Amino acid sequence: MPSLPNPEDAIHFLNRLIAEAPDSALKITGDQDALRYALTVFSYSHFLADAVIRYPEWLLEIARAHDLHRGFLAEQYEDLLTEVLPADGMPRPVDLALFRRKQILRIMLRDVSRFADLSETAEDLSSLAGAILNVTWRAIRRDLAKELGAPAADAKFSVIALGKLGGRELNYSSDIDLMFICSGDEAREFFRIAANRMTDMLSAYTKEGVCYRVDLRLRPDGRYGEVVHSLAGAKQYYATRGRDWELQMLIKARVAAGDAEPGQELLQFVEPLIYKTTTDFTAVEAMSEARARIHKKQRKGRQTGTDVKLAKGGIRDIEFLVQCLQRLHGGQEKWVRHGGTLLALSRLRDKELLSPAETGRLTSAYQFLRNLEHRLQFDEDRQTHILPQAQEALDLMARKMPAGTPLIHSAAALRRELDSHLASVQDLYERVIHSHLALPVPAGDESLSEDVEDTDAPVLVRAEFPSANLRRFLDQRAPRFSQMMASGTIVRSQESFELFLEKALAVPEWLDMLENNSELARCTIDVFEHSRYFAHQLINHPDLLREVQAACGEKQGRTGFHPPRDPEELRRFFREQMMRIQSDSVYHRAPVFKTLSRTSSLAQSIIAGAYDLAIDEACVVSPPAGLDYTPGTQMMVIALGRLGMLEFDLASDADLVFVIPDEDAGEVLFWTGVAERIIAVVGAYTGDGVVFSIDTRLRPNGREGALVQTESAYKDYFEHRAEAWEGISYMKARGVAGDMERATEFLNELQQVDWRNYGQSGQARVELAAMRHRLEREQGARDPLKAGRGGYYDIDFALMYLRLKSAGFFFTVLNTPARIETIEKMGLLNRDDAAFLEDAATFYRAIDHGIRISTGHAQGKLPTNPAQIATLTELVHRWTPERLHDGSLEAVVKRIRRDTRAFFERVFVAAQ
Repeated sequence: MPSLPNPEDAIHFLNRLIAEAPDSALKITGDQDALRYALTVFSYSHFLADAVIRYPEWLLEIARAHDLHRGFLAEQYEDLLTEVLPADGMPRPVDLALFRRKQILRIMLRDVSRFADLSETAEDLSSLAGAILNVTWRAIRRDLAKELGAPAADAKFSVIALGKLGGRELNYSSDIDLMFICSGDEAREFFRIAANRMTDMLSAYTKEGVCYRVDLRLRPDGRYGEVVHSLAGAKQYYATRGRDWELQMLIKARVAAGDAEPGQELLQFVEPLIYKTTTDFTAVEAMSEARARIHKKQRKGRQTGTDVKLAKGGIRDIEFLVQCLQRLHGGQEKWVRHGGTLLALSRLRDKELLSPAETGRLTSAYQFLRNLEHRLQFDEDRQTHILPQAQEALDLMARKMPAGTPLIHSAAALRRELDSHLASVQDLYERVIHSHLALPVPAGDESLSEDVEDTDAPVLVRAEFPSANLRRFLDQRAPRFSQMMASGTIVRSQESFELFLEKALAVPEWLDMLENNSELARCTIDVFEHSRYFAHQLINHPDLLREVQAACGEKQGRTGFHPPRDPEELRRFFREQMMRIQSDSVYHRAPVFKTLSRTSSLAQSIIAGAYDLAIDEACVVSPPAGLDYTPGTQMMVIALGRLGMLEFDLASDADLVFVIPDEDAGEVLFWTGVAERIIAVVGAYTGDGVVFSIDTRLRPNGREGALVQTESAYKDYFEHRAEAWEGISYMKARGVAGDMERATEFLNELQQVDWRNYGQSGQARVELAAMRHRLEREQGARDPLKAGRGGYYDIDFALMYLRLKSAGFFFTVLNTPARIETIEKMGLLNRDDAAFLEDAATFYRAIDHGIRISTGHAQGKLPTNPAQIATLTELVHRWTPERLHDGSLEAVVKRIRRDTRAFFERVFVAAQ
């Protein structure tokens, strides 16, 4: 059973049930479903807890039905109500109030047990109200006909629902806004009496409370108008005297009870008045002013808590905004005409009148606010929208929120989530609505305020052309940037770029940067168009825009890094510098090996920073054994693989080993702690992921070997026990932290061991060829660009073999192009082969780099999606010579792989 938000209340009401209805309590506690439902009700609602104690059979009936998974249609509610009415069929006010309460119990259980979402709950509540209206109307008409005589057969009467009931979005404790329309004047007195009786019956106070509070103030002429209007009179009113907000509130209108004909005819008549085909900006201005008066009134009101309905960015603002866009566009786009807010949002998105980001934010806010409003209301069956201020009450409200609501577990979390949604809606409201305000807002008609402020009828307006909300806002705030966006430069990343702008617009400085720096704007768009990964980074961290700006101004590219001495700041620093480096790579088309060198330097600086942090922490937590021992740079951190050869890239792992001089062997435990802390600082998973992963398996004896070992232990291992692939892997190694000079000397000594074991004896050719073919068999199918036939490994292994033939010549830090150049100068490569290897290595690294830039991870195959191939091709062409652009990317890969394998075979065959 899920945890209860208020177990104390659950126990309290259960004890009351046992004391006041012991027989029923016995039945409920003996039924697992009934007990679960009882505890749920007792924990969520005082109002319904009292109902269960007085009428425990309701709960048993719900438990035995086993049908909480489905809602009831209005017709089903009508049948249920008819069954419990007196024999004459005339309901008493208490019958209606009691029936409503019983059905609210079932609806609330469906809601909090997650059998129904917000839309289904509101639909259930609306169907229940519609059924009560219909049954009540039929009984009153039948009874009144006996008293006064039946009206003529062609005399029709419609009950039109407005506001939340009209939109099928009723709350647990809403007023119901109604309007009564009859077909003609001849029977209007009959219908007036019937309408008054129905209103009185629904609104009457009984020992079971009120069924519904009925509000008729939205009828023509408001509280001063006739209770029942003829169809002709209503048409004339809306055509000649209807105020803008009165037309606006008819968006939600529907016939809810009585005869359909007069109500439907009126609604069809007013549609062209609601949804004009021309843009009327004065309507936007008037409604914006009306909204401002509502907020002003709220500020002067007596409530002290947050009003989730009327607060800026609250439920009313969302409804205002949606109906504004419906009125502006509904004349030409009939699809957007709908009374329900959530469905209307979806339809506005369908027609691109709201972006996916805007729709998502508004939908999320509306669902959150309405769920919060429901929980405020069903506790005591009160029409309240005010959040409690007491900490304990707010904590309880937080726990009552739906299980899927993120991070809502306390008063503080609830307030943060609420404030976030209110701010988000307010930002969107101001942007979308104010982008339509062509003129200063006039003083407005004060007659607007009386009815609109006190009713549930949102008011608003209309627009000009599809998907223009953000554009119009930018036209006003950043016209140059807006024009650049409109030029067609954003094709692949429209949705993600809008998400980024949603964040960026909240900080004027960021928007000003894009407006006033055209190169920054172009660079940012370019990054979004070519990198889903860095687009995501910019969306999550819009402040990275400053790093993109820095990249725009760095023609040479930064190579020196000075990381901060704090773990969190270290991660942030890496994210910022990576954004700067890769923006330069994409926008300035920096040579791929230059970018890899910069990324390697960045990774090295992070490791060096982590080294210093780790020593500081280790000295406090587990200091050296020797009291006079002063730790510093004694330990050598050595990088192998891509970081070792300065070809580290985004999403690369860092292959590291940790070596200490023999004279420091007594402090191996201390240095092991330092190494472990380095790994933890760099590789720890946070909300932003890891900086990069560290792999230490290339140490002697792999996983089974000690994390930190002495120089002599390494030399002994490689002299006597290491396999060929282990020794050869250290040919691509360099020091990255600690005693760098000693690390270079140590690696030189290890290379001499390699040369004696493999190069001098000629064993290298056999060992390397066998190793290469094994990798091809094991990894070639899943990683063909690297391990497959003719892949990058062919180049790498050929260069390692030629290096071993260099008779002990020590290579310091050399990446692939530098290795090719050095080996050519030694006379082991001719110019044609060297030129080909330079092209092939650049091409392979460009593909790998492009995939990482685009997706944020490594992938050994070309993508199959045509759009992804197109993006990758554009990137690869930026970093490779034009002679490699002849044909599709797939064709060039095929050609390079063929020629690479031919070179590999020549090298190894020639060595026989």
